[in-house]
Amino acid sequence: MKAVTTVQGKAIPMDRVNVDTDQIIPAKHLKRIERTGYGPMAFEAWRQDPDFVTNNPAYDGAKIMITRQNFGSGSSREHAVWALEGLGIEALIGVSFADIFKNNCFQGGMLTIELPEDDIDYLMARAEELPEAAIIVDLPSQTVRTADGSWERSFEIDPFRKYRLRRGLDDISVTLQYVADIETFEAARDDAAMPSTAR
Repeated sequence: MKAVTTVQGKAIPMDRVNVDTDQIIPAKHLKRIERTGYGPMAFEAWRQDPDFVTNNPAYDGAKIMITRQNFGSGSSREHAVWALEGLGIEALIGVSFADIFKNNCFQGGMLTIELPEDDIDYLMARAEELPEAAIIVDLPSQTVRTADGSWERSFEIDPFRKYRLRRGLDDISVTLQYVADIETFEAARDDAAMPSTAR
């Protein structure tokens, strides 16, 4: 996965609570074996409404989505993260995220940031009133701020997750960092298992 440092761009205000993974990506699309190409299917039912937020060209190219409580609830499908990636989203800022969805985001390199509801109210209103206004998510400093410098908040993140996100390390990449140690262990184990007459 790609490394995450700073995400800067417009923000889509997804002003709905309990958005579940079936709403993010309908189950009928899960039979596809590809990991890419899910963007046009994201929020498929809601996009039938011309006034739905992702249909608004003012948010084209947005890299951040502002969400409410319990975003990503429902099934454990990774496709929900892939669908958001297909929309160009690189970071989610919300009140709370469903646990499995949040972990899937982490595994896919998408940053999830939890802030108090008052802060989300502010960001939501700002994104609705000023669609072109940029937000900056800075992982190294663990801050979210407006590009004009008028507002800033810090956020918490598990140190090991931060380490992995900053370096683009998924589970396999982390394991590969220890290849030399693994090979040494395997060689010693092979020697120990070999009959003494064969040594």
